[in-house]
Amino acid sequence: MSDPTFDTAAHCACAPKHNKNGGDIGLCMSAGHHTAHHVKSASGFSYTNLYGIHTNITAMLDLEVVPERSLGNEQWEFVLGMPFYQAVNILRRQDRIIKGVQVWYSDQAPLQMDQVLNLSQDGIRLIFDPVSQRLKIIEVNNMSKVKLKYCGVPFNTPQVRPTIEQIDQSFGATHPGVYITEKQLFVLNFRGLSFEFPIDSKFEPKYAHGLGSLQFPNGASPVVARMCIYAGSSLTDCRAPSLPVTCFHGNCFLECLEVLREHNVTQGLKFLLATEGNGQGKLLDPRKKSVERIIHFGDSCQDVVSALGCPSKVFFKLEDKMKIHMPEAHKRIRSRNSDYFFNYFTMGVDVLFDASTHLAKKFILHTNYPGHYNFNMYCRCEFKLPVVLEKVKVHGGQGDEDPLIITAYSRGCWSPLTATPGLLDGSAEISILCLQAVSGSTGVWWAS
Repeated sequence: MSDPTFDTAAHCACAPKHNKNGGDIGLCMSAGHHTAHHVKSASGFSYTNLYGIHTNITAMLDLEVVPERSLGNEQWEFVLGMPFYQAVNILRRQDRIIKGVQVWYSDQAPLQMDQVLNLSQDGIRLIFDPVSQRLKIIEVNNMSKVKLKYCGVPFNTPQVRPTIEQIDQSFGATHPGVYITEKQLFVLNFRGLSFEFPIDSKFEPKYAHGLGSLQFPNGASPVVARMCIYAGSSLTDCRAPSLPVTCFHGNCFLECLEVLREHNVTQGLKFLLATEGNGQGKLLDPRKKSVERIIHFGDSCQDVVSALGCPSKVFFKLEDKMKIHMPEAHKRIRSRNSDYFFNYFTMGVDVLFDASTHLAKKFILHTNYPGHYNFNMYCRCEFKLPVVLEKVKVHGGQGDEDPLIITAYSRGCWSPLTATPGLLDGSAEISILCLQAVSGSTGVWWAS
């Protein structure tokens, strides 16, 4: 970041690349010699190839289907409710097997359009909720590119075709399917699982006796065109479930964060964290536990670690870039001490400590919008920032104070803040919120 108000908090091999002409930014999640290629369509919908190397011969994935939960194998699995970055990490580790991965997102409506990881060579799409950025739907849209099994028994392989009879045999009886006339599709719905069969409309009248009673010429039973795994009983109304305990891996995740302010000055942060705890019982099953923690400006490293735990990473700031304007003798003097960050990636927060006092002097909150430089380095920080604005005096009356709550999704409400010291007008979503202890100002900055 070139603005001296902000500091680069961390560097990552999966950081995206900026478009120098001011366009949208493509996500680069390269591994080794692989490169990323960003494309933007005329409609403003963007995608990025995670891997630039394609091969014609790849091993077909052999995956287990768990309705209302997951798709995977013994080495890895995509679990409903898992964060976007964890799915990307799986793809990066499996880059020799899974090729042709793309990231789809909307530049113009990042909070309305789903974020998608498209595994083009494996016929799989991972669909994430744009707000929570957790996995909502696992879709298999090309059954010929992947092997599938249920309870260890294959139902989709080159030798076993996923016909109506095969699905009925593998998954048992279900409710009668629904025929979608405009798409000429029959849909079989199980809880947390659905199958779509392309069937010509001329067979629709016979469906009154059940899907299994349909007679097709030469016994050519239709095969599954699309399979979806989701939470709940309806694909159209499904939502991303809460973060499953199996995705914690010993980390603390942020549920919400409140910026503590007094007299319109930032004092600190209050965290509501979700962590992995043990439930009561003989097996001590892992369960999610919520804890509340508070940190303030001026807290020591020990105070912050005691409250939030060990950081994901410690990053030392680079030397002052403004030294280029200093006399030659001062340019050669290397600083012995450097300010440093505690990076909490799963909370979306950075804490900056002073090199001399080792006390917290700045908090940085990340909203993890696709296209931003730091996208996929941090989980989205669900913060609430109360700002008090003074109303304009009308007809000689007294001004009044009007509280305004800024969140990670605030956009248009920033225009009234231009008159407040330390706050800038913005026409886009907030990408980074910077909170700093500065006398004579509100101590709040933001960048898009």
